[in-house]
Amino acid sequence: MAPPRNVVKIAVQKSDAIPQLIQLDQAKPLATVLKEVCDVWNVTDSERYALKFADGHKRYITENDLEAQQLLGGLQSTSREGCYQALKNLVPLASDMTFAQEVISRDGLQRLSAIIENGDDLGEMLALGLRAFLELMEHGVVSWETLSIPFVRKVVSYVNMNLMDASVQPLALRLLESVTLSSPALGQLVKSEVPLDRLLVHLQVRNQQLQTKAMALLTALLQGASPAERKHMLDYLWQRNLRQFIYKNIIHSAAPMGDEMAHHLYVLQALTLGLLEPRMRTPLDPYSQEQRDQLQALRQAAFEPEGEPSGTGLSADRRRSLCVREFRKLGFSNSNPAQDLERVPPGLLALDNMLYFSRHAPSAYSRFVLENSSREDKHECPFAQSSIQLTVLLCELLHVGEPCSETAQDFSPMFFSQDHSFHELFCVAIQLLNKTWKEMRATREDFDKVMQVVREQLARTLALKPTSLELFRTKVNALTYGEVLRLRQTERLHQEGTLAPPILELREKLKPELMGLIRQQRLLRLCEGMLFRKISSRRRQDKLWFCCLSPNHKVLQYGDVEEGANPPALESLPEQLPVADIRALLMGKDCPHVREKGSGKQNKDLYELAFSISYDHGEEEAYLNFIAPSKRDFYLWTDGLSALLGSTMGSEQTRLDLEQLLTMETKLRLLELENVPIPEQPPPIPPPPTNFNFCYDFSITEP
Repeated sequence: MAPPRNVVKIAVQKSDAIPQLIQLDQAKPLATVLKEVCDVWNVTDSERYALKFADGHKRYITENDLEAQQLLGGLQSTSREGCYQALKNLVPLASDMTFAQEVISRDGLQRLSAIIENGDDLGEMLALGLRAFLELMEHGVVSWETLSIPFVRKVVSYVNMNLMDASVQPLALRLLESVTLSSPALGQLVKSEVPLDRLLVHLQVRNQQLQTKAMALLTALLQGASPAERKHMLDYLWQRNLRQFIYKNIIHSAAPMGDEMAHHLYVLQALTLGLLEPRMRTPLDPYSQEQRDQLQALRQAAFEPEGEPSGTGLSADRRRSLCVREFRKLGFSNSNPAQDLERVPPGLLALDNMLYFSRHAPSAYSRFVLENSSREDKHECPFAQSSIQLTVLLCELLHVGEPCSETAQDFSPMFFSQDHSFHELFCVAIQLLNKTWKEMRATREDFDKVMQVVREQLARTLALKPTSLELFRTKVNALTYGEVLRLRQTERLHQEGTLAPPILELREKLKPELMGLIRQQRLLRLCEGMLFRKISSRRRQDKLWFCCLSPNHKVLQYGDVEEGANPPALESLPEQLPVADIRALLMGKDCPHVREKGSGKQNKDLYELAFSISYDHGEEEAYLNFIAPSKRDFYLWTDGLSALLGSTMGSEQTRLDLEQLLTMETKLRLLELENVPIPEQPPPIPPPPTNFNFCYDFSITEP
């Protein structure tokens, strides 16, 4: 009979005793189980003992245990060796919640605080004391706010000491970080007692653990500061070249970066970008003279070359009208440009970006504005509107003004390569927007579509984490509109499962049959025939001729026709060209009727539509020359002639038709497999039977 499901067999051992194999009834109270185990070993005070896992994490499974009392007794030992051994045994056990509660309830934290505050030993014993203290506090049983000011100041002194054991200062920094994040009052004490220069010294050492803990305390101090204090602290750190040091010695360090350091760099980036939030939330004040002057400076940088102010000698009304027109050319939608910047976000941050671009990249700024001013109506890319929307987009992608995540590690190395990273990124993005606008041949109505493509270009490139602005510029400019469309198509196919190995194998098996369908369609198109124009030596296209393939696919028949006449009957065409006499199919510049016309600009338009057939005419080689009416007709006829000659149909139209047919046929065959996961690999073939000695007994009649 099987034992109950709540009964398990476990081995229990005790030092200097024979191990027991007991049946543990999990429904019994733990105290009862402990008493039964102790009775076997004739131990009377079972309430003083606990069960502990012998393997793995070695944690306790009870509330009361004798070892906690023994370790705490060792902490009060006058012997340095006894105290050291107790600390050494306490550290691995302190991570256990049950054990930690027992230690804390017996004033274990106070005993550890005394060891840390005394500081008699600044080496390994102090490190063990700090580590045990941290492990106990991490359980959250006791609040960090209960720590005394003298204790915190003592820990601060360990951080500020020059000659200190390498294992002590990371632990002291970790303790101060927890204090700063948990207690605003004690956080102010830490901020006043730990100079920023001291943290910079710790960041410049080669000890990666010490670097990480110093960065952790630095970001904790920044998070606990007011916005004004945070700006002052960051300005000071940037003046002390913290950004350059992080970029060269941490991001580009030979040692791999840890997850904790990556998180703190993310926090530092988020806090620095957060300084832009007030400008992002502040609309332009139309009554502010300073802001009106900034708008005028933006206009003058585009339309008034240095020393040549526009509107000189004009009346006030004419000058005002000229300014309004120039602001319109800049891309402002309102006659008063201040109204465009009343929207928050981006508020004044958009104006800051535009001014930065005009001052730090004046040639690119002038080229952007003047190039779009000279474009056709509705095809110009509005600079101001684009800048406003692009600033909002960058704020969303970089999470400006959003609270820091407690676990995120998504920092951008490029951020630490520039002093004004946000504005520099805008300068690259606004030029990218203009480039994408031209690639899409966009109009004002397509503005939102262009912004969606630019968002995708920026987001994809930022996800690659380029290490410098120049690398970002190179990668984002390589991600053209056509490349974005290709990536979208690939991702859509992945989502549909079209690129799974079994589907790809199915597509390969379908290709021959579908290529046969395309070949049949091309030959039918040749049999239908088509009117072509003849081009004379004077470039006139006033004559028409008709060509078609015979139903048995053995003869090409052709002849001249009159303008406006219906396609002639097959029997009325005077000329015939046997397919067997055809040598080759020529296309583009290889055609003699295009080659003879030279390489003028007018002939270039015919290169893409010209094709010829070379054939045997007696002992000489002759040509039948064509100029297709359209690109599609060119593809259909060249494909058909290639199929007729047994060559590969390699046109773009064939590729598109094949892809469309493959997609449709695959979806039809997979209709019954909707929402059924398709495995990457086929299931394994089972091994053959051990013997084949089996047969069907035909003498047995089925019911």
